[in-house]
Amino acid sequence: MHISEYQRWLEEWDRQRGWHRVSPSHTLIHALEEMGEVARLVLHLEGYKGGESLEAVRAELATELSDLFVFLFKLAYQCGIDMEEALKAGQAKADERWGDLAAARAELERYLARQAGNLAHLQGDSPASSSDP
Repeated sequence: MHISEYQRWLEEWDRQRGWHRVSPSHTLIHALEEMGEVARLVLHLEGYKGGESLEAVRAELATELSDLFVFLFKLAYQCGIDMEEALKAGQAKADERWGDLAAARAELERYLARQAGNLAHLQGDSPASSSDP
C-alpha cells in the first residue's frame, strides 16, 4: 500500500461516516490521547511495569501505533497535507542534515553519553554539571 492511497482511503472512509466533520483540533487531541497509550506501552517494554508478556505488549503497541497514525493521517488530510510528499521531503531533509555518517554517529555518541550521565546523576552516582556534553 502506498501512503497516498491510505490517506485517500481514510478520507473516503471518514466521509462515509460523517467523521470528516470533526475539527482538526479535536483530531489532534485524539492523536495525543493515542500517543499517551503508545508512551505507556513503550515504558512497559523498557521494564517500567511487569506482568504482561512482551509479546502481548508488542501486539497492543502495534494496535496503538496504528490508532495514532490514523489520527495523524486524518489531521494531514484535514489540513490539506499530502503525507507521501511530506515524508519524501522529510527524507531529503534528514539526508541533507545527517548524510555525513561520521558526524551522525558522533552526535549519537554525544547524546548517549549525556543520557548515561543524566541517569548516573539521578541515581546519585555522579554530580551533574551544566557544562557536561
